Amino acid sequence: MFQFNRKSYKTLSDEELVVSYKKTHDNACISVLYERYAHLVLGASLKYLKNTEESKDMTMHVFELLFEKLKAHEVSNFKSWLYIVTRNECFMFLRRNQKSGSLDERTIASDEEIDEDESLDIKIELISSRLAELKTNQRACVELFYIESKSYQEIGELLSLSLNQVKSEIQNGKRNLKILLEKENEFKQ
Repeated sequence: MFQFNRKSYKTLSDEELVVSYKKTHDNACISVLYERYAHLVLGASLKYLKNTEESKDMTMHVFELLFEKLKAHEVSNFKSWLYIVTRNECFMFLRRNQKSGSLDERTIASDEEIDEDESLDIKIELISSRLAELKTNQRACVELFYIESKSYQEIGELLSLSLNQVKSEIQNGKRNLKILLEKENEFKQ
């Protein structure tokens, strides 16, 4: 069997690293992903926990979870999946520690109740894989609004779109995403 060394892992894409880890269970794959994304996990943790030490601990916790989660889940868009795992772990931490007051109203409204069941990860992966099938502006607007929590105005400035165009792209993107997911569901039945 062909063995990779740590240097050769660094040249692999995120998705190739995930596949390689699933096959070999080589911790070096996770180390490379840590080097690439620890700062993003820390940033997301700070956004939700608003505490530096708790956020550092959460970053380590999230990457420790990857050793088992990556074995159990199909991950097609690692960066988005990692963000969702981080967000969910932060919410569970806040609930356990009764710091739900730290969650701002927009976060609660946009995320509603988070299903802690494993099926949530599967649904997220399905949605992430279908996002790539949307038109460029629709995908960008949906990702910026729902994943990066940008406002309509921020999205408009980033993509050089008017407020009405942003709203339209998000609405059309959601509708098309729903259609794609319904088609996926029809094929599975």
